[in-house]
Amino acid sequence: MHLRQFQDLISQRYEQTDRQRGVPKTFMWFIEEVGELATALASGDKANQAEEFADVLAWLCTLANISDIDLEKAIEKYTTGQIEGFKPK
Repeated sequence: MHLRQFQDLISQRYEQTDRQRGVPKTFMWFIEEVGELATALASGDKANQAEEFADVLAWLCTLANISDIDLEKAIEKYTTGQIEGFKPK
């Protein structure tokens, strides 16, 4: 499955509810999932890590959907050779 297909799947299943919740509350859900991923990474439990990586990706797609961002287009800077090295800070 391509990223665009996954983002569309998340949209079909959840976007109406996610838009009603709004970006700030949805972002908090996303951050909670990132925290769960951090805990899973620290635990060394590979099955839990895989589950939490999936949850983080799903919530990232949700945020992108309700922010009207196509993640596949957004990552083109990484996939088309537009980035060389690191961004200066």
